[in-house]
Amino acid sequence: MLSKDIGIDLGTANVLIHVKGQGIVLNEPSVVALDRNTNRVLAVGEEAYQMVGRTPGHIIAIRPLRDGVIADFDVTESMLKHFINKLNVKSLLSKPRILICCPTQITAVEQKAIREAAEKSGGKTIYLEEEPKVAAVGAGMEIFEPSGNMVIDIGGGTTDVAVLSLGAIVTAESIKVAGNTFDADIMSYVKKQYKLLIGERTAEAIKVNIGTVFPETRNEEMEIRGRDIMTGLPRVLTVSSAEIEEALRESVMQIVQASKNVLEKTPPELSADIIDRGAMLTGGGALLHGMDQLLMNELKVPVFVAENPMDCVAVGTGIMLDNMERLTSKKKNK
Repeated sequence: MLSKDIGIDLGTANVLIHVKGQGIVLNEPSVVALDRNTNRVLAVGEEAYQMVGRTPGHIIAIRPLRDGVIADFDVTESMLKHFINKLNVKSLLSKPRILICCPTQITAVEQKAIREAAEKSGGKTIYLEEEPKVAAVGAGMEIFEPSGNMVIDIGGGTTDVAVLSLGAIVTAESIKVAGNTFDADIMSYVKKQYKLLIGERTAEAIKVNIGTVFPETRNEEMEIRGRDIMTGLPRVLTVSSAEIEEALRESVMQIVQASKNVLEKTPPELSADIIDRGAMLTGGGALLHGMDQLLMNELKVPVFVAENPMDCVAVGTGIMLDNMERLTSKKKNK
């Protein structure tokens, strides 16, 4: 049996894996639980995510990727190994070819770290592709035509904005403001406003259930629980959508500004195409209520949310694996 080609969306928040001929076969949080005393990996993915904020002192649940790049090399390698072994894509005779995505504008050192982690976890040939390009392919955009395509990929650690034409990135910007930043903003707002400490998972639940970034378009409330800073005791309170809009405003405007910067650097012919075709929103951040309305309002171009925004990069890796000849220039020179 020959090994299968696999595509990996190595995200700060989630890892998605696409196996050629099978589609997306894995979607789990990028979290690893370690025993601090022995450095042993106790759990990976969903199981480890359940432990976030709920572990005893000697167990830590960590995210080995930060801002779209590897923050802890060994733990990332362990996590990838775990996921690849779980899929059973290796054979006795050969190792799989791996296409892995990285943010635009990362350094050569960061690229090398991603490549090495993939190699050590059992890959034969490693291909690296820029995330917004793969996301655009996964969202169904015709990026190999001579016309302008704009994609705004809001992930967990980074937001990548790019204009593509003829299968390549013409202008791009990558900022370290994305889903995790929004969670931190909500935690900070609740702490400052109500003197209440809440965890990552509660902040994410608030963002998903009542969050919005476009004023006066959502009017919902949610009861949250946390620890009172003054008394140290548990406390319950209610927050509203309007408050979350206020908490997220500053970070969201950085995404708007990055998008404007990319449009300002785009050649006029391609800008004209974007006015006609609009921009495509991908990544988990695309699901945040009001994001498309806000960007449309600020950029003055149509903005569409991809069909399954969180899956776009993984789906894109699958399409690119089927067109391997277009990637031969990226092939690692052995």
